[in-house]
Amino acid sequence: MQSIESTALEPTRGELAGLTIGQKIARYVPVYGLVILTIFLILLFSVLLPATFPTLLNLRSIVSDKAIIALLSLAAMIPMASGRIDLTVGYGIVLWHILAISLQTMFGVPWPIAVAIVLALGAFTGFLNGLLVEVARIDSFIATLGTGTILYALALWHTGGRQVVGVLPNGFYALNGTMVFGLPITGFYVMAIAVTLWIIMEYLPIGRYVYAIGANPKAAALNGIPVRRFVIGAFVSSGTLAALAGVLLASKLRIGQASVGLEYLLPALVGAFLGSTTIKPGRVNVWGTMIGVVILAVGISGIQQIGGSFFVEPLFNGLTLLVAIGIAGYAQRKRGAAGKAAVPGPLPAKTQTS
Repeated sequence: MQSIESTALEPTRGELAGLTIGQKIARYVPVYGLVILTIFLILLFSVLLPATFPTLLNLRSIVSDKAIIALLSLAAMIPMASGRIDLTVGYGIVLWHILAISLQTMFGVPWPIAVAIVLALGAFTGFLNGLLVEVARIDSFIATLGTGTILYALALWHTGGRQVVGVLPNGFYALNGTMVFGLPITGFYVMAIAVTLWIIMEYLPIGRYVYAIGANPKAAALNGIPVRRFVIGAFVSSGTLAALAGVLLASKLRIGQASVGLEYLLPALVGAFLGSTTIKPGRVNVWGTMIGVVILAVGISGIQQIGGSFFVEPLFNGLTLLVAIGIAGYAQRKRGAAGKAAVPGPLPAKTQTS
């Protein structure tokens, strides 16, 4: 039933006790290696491209381009913490951004109500995914792939393959187009949601329950955690965040088209999987996910400014996803080996003496 497993490998105080400074650094490098690499890439591109990379204009461009991916990565992260995966974050955004526009242009719905309807539909889709996974007992990869494909088909049917165009209210445009302290407001949305999720996942019982389910759902159920309720809740949260990303995408593009949206699926999953390799290796986490998105944004931006071709972005995303999954798999195997080594073996039989 579990598409992925959620366990953590961050060093504990007991592990660090008695280690030398060099040994502690060696223990922390795998934990914060992606953070170090991100800082290195920022410094490298700033030196190589001093006139274009370390500029406010480039920062604005990165925030504007990657805020949607960051939201989708955070959306994908929530079911991953419970050991499931949600592919509708990439398929659903196609339908959600189209509906956000068509409800206003075709049906005359005021933009706040249109946004509320899209968010409610996103939450309902997440609820259906939760039922398919927990009640129908379909693997989350298969269930969300099927649901996502249906959403994409609905987007094609609704648009008939044509663009949805119309004059939208300024208030709707402001959802994405407002600048705060010289940066796009979408970056502040992402930070607010990231901080909220971090508090929930790290400091509230609900977060600990979700992680416990991801590590071992049977053990979690035996300890009285309502597994089904929390997994369905994780999918509902993921669906709502994906719908919010669709609304912001609609505000940014100002047109709806079924050919836009699917390209967000891979980088969103890459960001979430990369998040499981840093800060808390072996377990998806909020700040690891944010670092994963940042390193994708920095790497692609720098390579493109150096002169990389149009195919650099999908190539970089694909290679990074393979590396991320490989590292995550190695971390989980290492965790499993360490756990087996800690289990004491059978005591030797006593030798009888006369």
